[in-house]
Amino acid sequence: MLNNIIDRIRLPFRKDKELYLSIYHILGVMPHDITFYKVALMHKSVAHRNSKGQKVNNERLEFLGDAVLDAIVGDIVFKHFPRKREGFLTNTRSKIVQRETLNRLAKTMGINDLVLTAGHSAAHNSYMGGNAFEAVVGALYLDHGYNACMKFMKRQILGELINIDKVAYKEVNFKSKLIEWSQKNRVNIEFHLLEQGKDADGSPMFSYEVLIEGLSGGQGKGFSKKESQQMASKLTLQKLRREPQFIDSVFAAKGNRTKMEEEPVENVPDPEKQNEFLVGDAASEKEKHENPFREEVFSDKAADEQSDDVKELISESESGNELTDDTSAAENGNDDRESIIAAAEAAAFDGKE
Repeated sequence: MLNNIIDRIRLPFRKDKELYLSIYHILGVMPHDITFYKVALMHKSVAHRNSKGQKVNNERLEFLGDAVLDAIVGDIVFKHFPRKREGFLTNTRSKIVQRETLNRLAKTMGINDLVLTAGHSAAHNSYMGGNAFEAVVGALYLDHGYNACMKFMKRQILGELINIDKVAYKEVNFKSKLIEWSQKNRVNIEFHLLEQGKDADGSPMFSYEVLIEGLSGGQGKGFSKKESQQMASKLTLQKLRREPQFIDSVFAAKGNRTKMEEEPVENVPDPEKQNEFLVGDAASEKEKHENPFREEVFSDKAADEQSDDVKELISESESGNELTDDTSAAENGNDDRESIIAAAEAAAFDGKE
């Protein structure tokens, strides 16, 4: 029946008949306009230009197919998990349309064998198969519409090649898993860029290393930072699970770090010393009471005994002065200091007799 359908299509070249047949096997529908699919399978490394001199490759169809896939897979996941929240649905959709999944689908379905490149293997570039898959979906959307894309994803992809339930509950975000483990165990983790450049085709290349407490965990290479970090994280998790001596070294390094952080690097300064210049602090009081001429300093008891004698002498002197002030002043008429002292002494002796 398929041969009869192809025979009814007037094709000038046999290679177009073969392409029709290949597209039919992949998508399950016969192409209306084979040009869409030819462009979808044309890698950017092919220096092909149209009649207007414009470059022709699958990048534009890849963009369109990516948007169509997001909408279709989002619709399928939404209906398949009616009680799940937004975060779960987003994570499940991203697992289905992620580059690694699309690469495997393209290889399994034979899309990689149809990609036209400039003499390079499709397996060399990890983006090539996934990009071509998205571009073919974009071509199918332009050729047959949205419903045809939905049937293709439900029947060929999620019906035969992908178990949506297994994908939904499978952990594939190795970087997120590693970061979560490090936070729970209070372990320092760092993603260190080792190398950045381009491969022979001009595609960007990145190499990252995971450092746990300064120890090398794993190194990963990829055509994007995300891809290389995911690979490095995956290798690090495998190393932590399979090598007990490595995880022991990690926690030993953590112990040394935390010990150094807890030990004071110098004596804690005394905040009271900054106020020593104020009147009333201990040092100033000591300096204030020190006698620079080393005069005798009496104790409180001696000072009290001396003050009693002085008070008694002054009291007696004042009593004598009251009796003799008028006579001594009248007789002597002398108010000088020596006369007053002599009069006071005479009065004191007279009173004791």
